[in-house]
Amino acid sequence: MAHTSPLTPVNHDRDSAGMTYVYPVVSRRAGGVSVGVNLNPNNACNWACVYCQVPELQRGTAPEIDLAQLETELRAMLGDIVHGDFMQTRVPEGVRRLNDIALSGNGEPTSARAFPHVVELIGRVMADFDLIGKIKLVLITNGSLADRPRVREGLAKMAALNGEVWFKFDSATAAGMRALNQTRISPDTQFERLAVAARLCPTWLQTCVFAVDGKPPSDLETTAYLAAIARIQQQQIPLQGVLLYGLARPSMQPQARRLSALPAEWLERFAEQIRAAGLPVKVSP
Repeated sequence: MAHTSPLTPVNHDRDSAGMTYVYPVVSRRAGGVSVGVNLNPNNACNWACVYCQVPELQRGTAPEIDLAQLETELRAMLGDIVHGDFMQTRVPEGVRRLNDIALSGNGEPTSARAFPHVVELIGRVMADFDLIGKIKLVLITNGSLADRPRVREGLAKMAALNGEVWFKFDSATAAGMRALNQTRISPDTQFERLAVAARLCPTWLQTCVFAVDGKPPSDLETTAYLAAIARIQQQQIPLQGVLLYGLARPSMQPQARRLSALPAEWLERFAEQIRAAGLPVKVSP
């Protein structure tokens, strides 16, 4: 391990382990240690969300993944966590438990051509460490490629590994998706992809809310979002609920100075409206 400084919920240092693909995180949402798998070491994503914390983010897809190196790194990291002194030396008391392996990182993980092979590899390593059924395998995704056959294959494999999808859903309007995620995907297309993902693997909506130029999301935006929640219920799309969170760490994008955190009360009020529309909500201000 390259660094020995303690990890905190704010210190999500992708280089803290000195590895290309694997990095440890203390997750405020999960209340434990998450082992991150970064399939986008080139900082490339097919979206460019205005709140993204990746510096020098560029448009593009994941590079070729060196599966042998990924496996070596993952085994080393899990060995240090499960059998070594990682928890005692790097993690604050109270969160010294291994919660999940998370496919996230510096871009859209499902853009990696090897995505289903990566899931298979992680499953093999989890089995060797006797972790299947004991920790989660989480995919943090914008969902934009969920209907591709190789992504569907990976999602189906994830479901067998106690998998969970966190599917980005910041806006239910075309204008909102353009402004916040800088994508021209239509909300209807995204909705169909959400249905695909949720029927293959347990899925949460992941929604980031914040003020732009000091103003919270408009009534138009919140109404459209709640209508989408109602539509999810009507179509019996089997969602686990909503992960509603605010701006915890500063954006590294050009729009950063226009963004600010909303009061916790705003998030709680919105969460109550989502619950009233029929879905459970976990709030992280």
